[in-house]
Amino acid sequence: MKRAEEVTFGGKGGLDRSAHLRADAEALDAAWGAQNAQVLMMWRGKPLCQRSDPERGPDALAWISTTHPVAAECRDAALFLGLLPDQSPAFACDISSWQPDALDEMALASFADVTEQQHPDLPSGYAFAELRRVMTRLTPLEAELAATAKALFSWHGSHGFCARCGHPSDMVQAGWQRNCPSCKASHFPRTDPVVIMLITHGDEVLMGRSPGWPEGMYSLLAGFVEPGETLEAAVRREVLEESGVKVGEVEYLSSQPWPFPMSLMFGCRGIALDRELTIDPHEIEDAIWVSKQDMMTAFAGEHPILKPARKGAIAHFLLQNWLADTLD
Repeated sequence: MKRAEEVTFGGKGGLDRSAHLRADAEALDAAWGAQNAQVLMMWRGKPLCQRSDPERGPDALAWISTTHPVAAECRDAALFLGLLPDQSPAFACDISSWQPDALDEMALASFADVTEQQHPDLPSGYAFAELRRVMTRLTPLEAELAATAKALFSWHGSHGFCARCGHPSDMVQAGWQRNCPSCKASHFPRTDPVVIMLITHGDEVLMGRSPGWPEGMYSLLAGFVEPGETLEAAVRREVLEESGVKVGEVEYLSSQPWPFPMSLMFGCRGIALDRELTIDPHEIEDAIWVSKQDMMTAFAGEHPILKPARKGAIAHFLLQNWLADTLD
């Protein structure tokens, strides 16, 4: 697929991850102390953002210097993200232990979290914002940096203990590894492979919805790849399990790092061998066949019922290219 890497979080922003520096304590100290070093602050998976236009929502990442007191306090647990195109060292720090005043936990857990949290010691106009809310407004470089930081912090948050012996593990390699001081096992960032599939039959596409989604919202079917499975086999199994539809030919299209919390989405196209739907209510709430015309109407925001997958998600990207006949 020629446009494969144009997907959000596609990683074409020019970040040099400089993996050779992760174990070099002296080089990392020099990078942290560089005048042009920048730190991306994260809070509960939300990156620090700013507005270029006061009338709009956040549309860019906000960076602070390594000398800022908020960044300096978390130096020992900072992640090294790499070098930016201008060779500025980029780090990320997590301050999820900070508790904002009057925090609305229900809003934070909602499907579309529009809340923003402003830290009293950070510059005015800077706020932590939900990544899914701002992802389409970020540059490719910003999107890659935010996705990388969010996924890594999610991994550290759920893998603080050794999977072999249960002992607390230590963060090493500038955040890219955890070592167990007890049994000496090493652990590396986890990425969960997920297939998401554009299943078509003629000029119609198979769409499904999960419980708790906004009314009328449908997306492409998706599921985790199981051990010992190819992507093609996972596509056929997941579609059959969720909708009862048998799939024949399967083709890989594009991938998307999806840091919610730490997945890699493999976008595939499949040809349905039949149209009959037998929905598994334990897997999805509903499934429907949608024509190209109806999907075009939904993308234009004019369909009376159907709402397409959110912008920025690979489902939206694949559907958009399907409608434009640019999947090849």
